[in-house]
Amino acid sequence: MLCAAPPEDAKKFKLGDPRTFHYLNQTNCYEVANVDDAREYLETRNAMDVVGISQDEQEAIFRVVAAILHLGNIDFIKGKEPDSSKLKDEKSLYHLQTAAELLMCDKNALEDSLCKRVIVTPDGNITKLLDPAAAVTSRDALAKTIYSRLFDWIVDKINNSIGQDPNAKSIIGVLDIYGFESFKINSFEQLCINLTNEKLQQHFNQHVFKMEQEEYTMEEINWSYVEFVDNQDKPGGIIALLDEACKPKLARTDFTINHYAGDVTYQADQFLDKNKDYVIAEHQALLDASNCPFVANLFPPLPEETSKQSKFSSIGTRFKQQLQALMETLNTTEPHYIRCVKPNAVLKPGIFENFN
Repeated sequence: MLCAAPPEDAKKFKLGDPRTFHYLNQTNCYEVANVDDAREYLETRNAMDVVGISQDEQEAIFRVVAAILHLGNIDFIKGKEPDSSKLKDEKSLYHLQTAAELLMCDKNALEDSLCKRVIVTPDGNITKLLDPAAAVTSRDALAKTIYSRLFDWIVDKINNSIGQDPNAKSIIGVLDIYGFESFKINSFEQLCINLTNEKLQQHFNQHVFKMEQEEYTMEEINWSYVEFVDNQDKPGGIIALLDEACKPKLARTDFTINHYAGDVTYQADQFLDKNKDYVIAEHQALLDASNCPFVANLFPPLPEETSKQSKFSSIGTRFKQQLQALMETLNTTEPHYIRCVKPNAVLKPGIFENFN
């Protein structure tokens, strides 16, 4: 968008050099070899046309993306009161005003949603002030929530456009899954990805080894049994344990899982925060009241988010349920597998690393 948006859009959304946006300048990498960002922007706009995203909806999508960029440039310093915060400077005020304009919400309400929390008690509401670090966390949480809702909206739009006929008796599906991950630092995201790979590996084992060899036995075919590592479910999975957030803190925050593809050590210090699946009430109220119908529709009032009786829902639990639904669908099909070999970890041709 920053490379190829029409000049009128760049002016309207107050866009500039990517180096000036906090959410884009953390890696100091602004160009990737053999990647043409301007061309990919135009291809994205064309793809949106193909799947039926209207021009008004496209304008709203990029308006929201621009608002997220401006949110990231809002900084805070200590306020006059203890443990309070305020905007750092005129630059932060500019980005606050711009974000509010793009989201079509009240500027003061946006600032309050970043710097304050309202705690509901039996005796009334209590306003809690946030220090600068907490305000930055609130800012990033708002940006993440908006981005997540926008992503979900786009996925739903695509699914509705290219979805299968509900009356069809047969389907052909293609499942492209991310590969097994093991980095220097592995967090909650890698755990979810590797859990998915474990499930799919178990499905592969079931169909390629177990069922095939059972059929050989029934047909009395003479063959040598093929040994394989069976990674069946284990009781008391990590996802279920993760939801028990009131466990006492341990001295160490890392643990290692022996995956089918190798050992992976996970750093769990951010697991609890990443596992929480809720929208801050002030953020919900702010965006639900937006004068932009597109933004407001991303944040409809949800009873489960405010009801005291609602059951806690975590990212991990929701991910596990979706993964289970995927496996149930796969188990009703006749699968064909394409196994890809990753020769090295540096993504270069002609190099084959020996695991041992």
